[in-house]
Amino acid sequence: MIYLRLIWSYLKIGLFGFGGGYAMLSLIEREVVGPGWITSKMFTDIVAISQMTPGPIGINSATYIGYVTPGTVDPAFASPWWGLLGSVLCTFVVVAPSYLLVLYTSHFIARHKESAAVQGVFKGLRPVTIGLIASAALLLMNADNFGETPEHLVKSVVICAAAFAATFFMKVHPIVVIVASGVAGYFIF
Repeated sequence: MIYLRLIWSYLKIGLFGFGGGYAMLSLIEREVVGPGWITSKMFTDIVAISQMTPGPIGINSATYIGYVTPGTVDPAFASPWWGLLGSVLCTFVVVAPSYLLVLYTSHFIARHKESAAVQGVFKGLRPVTIGLIASAALLLMNADNFGETPEHLVKSVVICAAAFAATFFMKVHPIVVIVASGVAGYFIF
C-alpha cells in the first residue's frame, strides 16, 4: 500500500536527514523520484516552492508529496481526502524522529557538553553537513533548472549569477531577490 511506502520513506528521511533541508535534498530526491512517485521536474519545482514558503524544505516537501503521491500511484486514491491523509502522515513521520532525538539528546548534550566524545561528534558532523549541502547544490544544477538549450542555459546562469551577486555582495534582502527573479523569469522566458 502506498501509505506504508510513504511512511517508510519519510521515516528514513526523518531519521537520517542531518543538516537541515538542503542536506536532506539528495535523500528526499532518491526516495521520491527513484520509485517514480514524482518526476525530476516536479521535484525541482517542489524545492523552489518549498524555499519560498514558510517552514523547512523537508517538511514542506513531505506535505506536498504526501498529498500528490497517493492519487498519482493509484487512481483510487485521487480524492483530496486521501491526499490530505498522505500529507498528515508524511509530515508527522518526517518530524517525529527529529523531535524525539532532540528531546533525548538535548539532556544528554547539556550534561556532557564538555566531553571530548561529544565535541568530536560535532566536529565530524560539520564537514558532513557542508558536503550534503554541496551535494544538494549539484543535484539542483540540472536541465530542469537551467534549461536544455544553450540559449536557455545562458539566461538561467545570468539570473542565477545576478541573484547570487545581489544577496552575497550587495546584501539585498532574499525576498526582494526572489520576487525580482520571478519577474525576470516571467519576462525572459
